[in-house]
Amino acid sequence: MARNMLVSLLFLFIMLATAAGAEETPSPDMLLRQKDDALSALQKDNAALQEKIRALEGMPRIGREELFLKSRRRLQEIAADVKIQRQSMADFENFVKWMTTNLNGYSKYIEAGSVVAGFAKVLPIPYAGQASVLTKFISQGILSLNAASVSIARYLDTSRQFISRVESLNQSGPDGGSGETADIARFADDRMLKDMDDVRARLASISELSASTLSFLESLNHYVGSTDAYWNKTKSIITGSEAEKKEKSYLSQSIQNLKNGAGRFNARLKIFEDSAKKDEPLVKSLVTYDELIREITAKTSKTGNKS
Repeated sequence: MARNMLVSLLFLFIMLATAAGAEETPSPDMLLRQKDDALSALQKDNAALQEKIRALEGMPRIGREELFLKSRRRLQEIAADVKIQRQSMADFENFVKWMTTNLNGYSKYIEAGSVVAGFAKVLPIPYAGQASVLTKFISQGILSLNAASVSIARYLDTSRQFISRVESLNQSGPDGGSGETADIARFADDRMLKDMDDVRARLASISELSASTLSFLESLNHYVGSTDAYWNKTKSIITGSEAEKKEKSYLSQSIQNLKNGAGRFNARLKIFEDSAKKDEPLVKSLVTYDELIREITAKTSKTGNKS
């Protein structure tokens, strides 16, 4: 019986080896078909490539003057966007100043709230529950607000220079100012775009700061509405029931004012960010136009010298 099983296994091995060998060695007809298919695919690719070449050769070539005009029009488009951005900067600046004043006012709630152990566990700001770090949160917030104010002022100055130079360029006529156009393009790429990105980052940090502060005040308002522990342990900021009522009213009004102010700020910030994202590739394209103009000018100069 073992001998019969061995014979069966040997027969099965031979059959499998024969089948594998048949798969590894295609027939001549199959090889010929594969060769024809590959040749046909190659011919189709070649025909498509020739068609693309003919289409590119038939396209009108863009000369130096066309590129120069495109660059001028792009500068005007960016300048129009920047003018709108500058209008929002005034609102951003006002909100930053308002936050700076009010964040100092909120600090007494943060410092007083830190002494209430139960509430300190739910403070929605970094490292909540530690009085020293809570105070640091305020000081870091003030630093962020000051940095944003400086960034806004710098972008207002840079963007003013950009707009002024574009408007002066427009007065030179459609055929003048090629060198100035290139200079403005480099100014926009080297300075204005960097200042634009910097103010975006600073304003985004202010948005996060206002959200953290609002979350803290709302949590505090909910906490004091359900217990007297907070007011009982913060005699340093209130004296008497009338003062307590006044503080509670001030807290509720502060929450509403911050919510309204942050809402307007974030809405304008979204518009500014969309505009900045649109303008960034436009500014980069100005540099590309300038490089192409330089290449065409160099080639034309060489051709003229040879002739």
